[in-house]
Amino acid sequence: MEYSPRYRLFPTTTQRESLDWTRDTVRQLYNHALHEFDKIPEDEGTLRQRVWHVRDELPQLKQQWTDLKQVYSTVLQNAVERIRTNITNLGTLKAKGYDVGSLNWKSPREYRSFTYRQSGFELDTKSGPRDRAILRLTKVRGETIEIPLRLHRDLPDHDAIKEVTVKKEPTGAWYASFCISTDTPEKPDPADIEPEDTVGIDLGVLTFVHDSDGRSVGRLDLSAERERLEREQRSLSRKQYESNNWETQRRRVATVHARMSNKKRDYKHKLAHFYTTEHDAVFVEDLNVTSLLEASGNARNKAEVGWRNFITILKHHGRKNGCHVIEVEPSGTTKECASCGVETEKPVWVREHSCPSCGFELDRDWNAALNIQSRGLENLGVVHSEATPVETATAVDTSEVSASRVVEAGSPALKESPKATSRAG
Repeated sequence: MEYSPRYRLFPTTTQRESLDWTRDTVRQLYNHALHEFDKIPEDEGTLRQRVWHVRDELPQLKQQWTDLKQVYSTVLQNAVERIRTNITNLGTLKAKGYDVGSLNWKSPREYRSFTYRQSGFELDTKSGPRDRAILRLTKVRGETIEIPLRLHRDLPDHDAIKEVTVKKEPTGAWYASFCISTDTPEKPDPADIEPEDTVGIDLGVLTFVHDSDGRSVGRLDLSAERERLEREQRSLSRKQYESNNWETQRRRVATVHARMSNKKRDYKHKLAHFYTTEHDAVFVEDLNVTSLLEASGNARNKAEVGWRNFITILKHHGRKNGCHVIEVEPSGTTKECASCGVETEKPVWVREHSCPSCGFELDRDWNAALNIQSRGLENLGVVHSEATPVETATAVDTSEVSASRVVEAGSPALKESPKATSRAG
């Protein structure tokens, strides 16, 4: 599988200027290539052939546009080939029913990265101070530069680095992403999976997730960051557009946005790592998030939680850790009784499931998680044991895990088992 870990770069002021110059030159080449591509009729070849035709004109273009000689060749080639990638992505969105247009020219604010492919770079992990490495990039404004890199974690085992993408974030910070190929661990055969080694996850309303083991994990509290964001945005609105003060304040707003995004992404990765390393199979709802956001209600809170993003991250960790991640039909998981299967209507504000048919009582989200697990076992083809998860869950209470306690992957807070208590009649 392909893996793209990202690391923070610490260029000097001179190196920042050179990186910005290279990024802008590559952006101008992309716009020029798109202009030339649009001139080619569609009946003169496939998408790949038309893009390759524009790319093959690069040696000739360098004679007229001498700045291109100060940029590494594969970086220029990748900029032209982005046209094919972008058009393919638009086609995928169109096939899903989205209303898409055509490619537009990129402004300096929209084009933020350039990519070295196979050569032109070198990662030296032995040089530099503690927790630092050196990234050497060839032909950055005609020179080879060495940029310190924060090596906060080692690269996974790999044969070679395929690509290096250098990107400038809206905050002004520079990052490097290394594209590598690693061995994909084999997932266990469904016939060898025990139901006890699986888990169903309900994407909660009051909590972030609630699983079939009785564990609930709270949402991140981003109220302080949201208040600061509102203050910074109000300050930005009072600045003259594109003035020096406006640019300084814009970066402050971008920094708050980045901090919030990083917190949410880190939180989801830690949860996904825990579930995919502790279980052979993870089952989750196949939510239609778009319809949820379009429905009446607080769409901001729904969007901020990022359920679909969490499912995507969960699948990534499933591939990386050799765990099955299966999406199941979410309809009726809350209404259906996990013990007898009878459906019971209940409004959202009712947080307890009480079955009028069999008397089964449980937390509403826990009951849904058990139904998700049951459906996932059927989809995966795992044979249910006689002691089903439902039967073992009726005599225990839910275990709450605060979001602030999810401090690291595999945290003891996550592994806490539910406290056993007897439930009255």
